[in-house]
Amino acid sequence: MRLNKLANTGINVSLVGLGTVKFGRQAGVKYPHAFNLPTDSEILNLLDVAADLGINLLDTAPAYGTSEERLGKLLQGQRQRWVLATKAGEEFDGTHSSYNFSPQAITASVERSLQRLQTDHLDIVLIHSNGDDLRIIEQDNVFLTLEKLKNAGKIRAYGMSTKTIQGGLLTIEHSDVAMISYSAGYTDERAVLTRAQDLQKSIFIKKALASGHAQNPAEAMKFACTAPGVTSVIIGTINPEHLRKNVEAL
Repeated sequence: MRLNKLANTGINVSLVGLGTVKFGRQAGVKYPHAFNLPTDSEILNLLDVAADLGINLLDTAPAYGTSEERLGKLLQGQRQRWVLATKAGEEFDGTHSSYNFSPQAITASVERSLQRLQTDHLDIVLIHSNGDDLRIIEQDNVFLTLEKLKNAGKIRAYGMSTKTIQGGLLTIEHSDVAMISYSAGYTDERAVLTRAQDLQKSIFIKKALASGHAQNPAEAMKFACTAPGVTSVIIGTINPEHLRKNVEAL
């Protein structure tokens, strides 16, 4: 598995990252099929498969139910094996999401993620946008908050999981990484990829497989992973064979 530089942070991440929403949340997700939350042993097996494939990036979030807590427990003794990316700004109560991007809320979220993941630092923190990207960046000053947390040694890199083109472009200007939607069926945000290349910043791709709706996952993976400027493509799965097939397709 190819490792790519995360901007100028000194962090190297695998071309494919493992998304962990299905580790802790079933409600309010848009996957085509219902699923049961995996057992601890099933998660450990999946993590072993991911590591064997060369994956080192795990993507989680407070809005992913119990994902952070489960990872914190299961990664004991192997923290150095993984680059941990989590998020801040969105909370999920089991039914609905709520958002708070104030300095106090973002700081408290990071502190709680440190506790849940049982680690002394978070490698990457992304703001979990509600879609109002420009206001979050320009009025809530979320990157200033994250820069202070970086200076305090609590996080190593930061950015935003964006929902608009302008939000992605502004994120690239002011942070290390933007997580954007990009797939064979949705290329509207290509300008963000181009800008990231120009500034030597990083791009994480979400929804490369159209949230499980891609007709040809292998071709969808190839499309996303070969896009110019892509640093890592995040695949959310709890099926080891699906993960292996998607990675081996590359």
